[in-house]
Amino acid sequence: MEITALWNQLSTAVAHIDDGLRLRAPNAALCELLGLSARRLEGESLALLAPERAELPDAARRAAAEQRIVQLRAFSLAPPLGDPVTVDIAFSPLPDGGVLLEIHALPPALPESTVRLSESLRGFAHEVKNPLAGLRGAAQLLGRRVAEPELKELADLIIAEADRLGALANRLLQGSGKPHLAVVNIHEVLERVAALLAAQERAPMLTRDFDPSLPPLRGDADRLTQLLLNLGRNAIEAGADRVVLRSRAEHGARIGERVVRLALRVDVLDNGRGVPPALADTLFLPMVSGRADGSGLGLAVCREIAREHGGAVSCRSRPGETVFTLLLPFGDSHG
Repeated sequence: MEITALWNQLSTAVAHIDDGLRLRAPNAALCELLGLSARRLEGESLALLAPERAELPDAARRAAAEQRIVQLRAFSLAPPLGDPVTVDIAFSPLPDGGVLLEIHALPPALPESTVRLSESLRGFAHEVKNPLAGLRGAAQLLGRRVAEPELKELADLIIAEADRLGALANRLLQGSGKPHLAVVNIHEVLERVAALLAAQERAPMLTRDFDPSLPPLRGDADRLTQLLLNLGRNAIEAGADRVVLRSRAEHGARIGERVVRLALRVDVLDNGRGVPPALADTLFLPMVSGRADGSGLGLAVCREIAREHGGAVSCRSRPGETVFTLLLPFGDSHG
């Protein structure tokens, strides 16, 4: 359920294409785009998406054979139900075989008003709210009955996280994938992340290296917390016992194809095992993980949250020194 929920949080339409060019694990966004259920799409031939267009399966074969990303721009899909839709498509090779299909609907083809979550994802969001309410209530009772300040802080932390997850569930039920932007103090977000990491079973030694002169920015504090918490937990899972949270201002920062006058840079540094070199180019793609028990979705969600804020997330790594960097624009872009 956890892996499925993360996969379905991606607003990008994605699926795994196996060696037989069949659709596997289509996410909710792909189902919505095509107007078909996951059960209907699972195991179907890739050719179902554009029966008269040989370029689609040919691109998937090239991506697998040449082990590189193959893109199709302004490609017209012809789903079995509904009208043709014009999209950008990317096929990326996966380490364990097959390719990842990513479909980005072009704005004229997919108006925002028509985007709705699938019933399965709505059901998940609805069902998760009940145990969250119970969890929050139990934490409130616990906070009233303990005297130690440290235990009260932990109870408050549980309540805050239950509220954050409840807000996420409401967002899913309302069908809104956009972040709720407000003025955010990034250091308050980082302190919240630090408290959550300190509460982990294998809590690392945390170092804060903040630039106190940084101005606030517009962002979704809950989504940014999710992004940075994912990075911190990844560090712990990579065996790190020391994590540094660092904030800086960066002038003339390049974010994708843009250059922004002023950007916020947040670095999460750790001394873990590092990222395997074979995953360096595909690290932020869904279903790519350096751990046997990993979902391969956490970093994909991080990338999507960064993009929601007009930013980007990147990584440089070697054994004993890994740095994940989040860049978020303060000002207008140029160049």
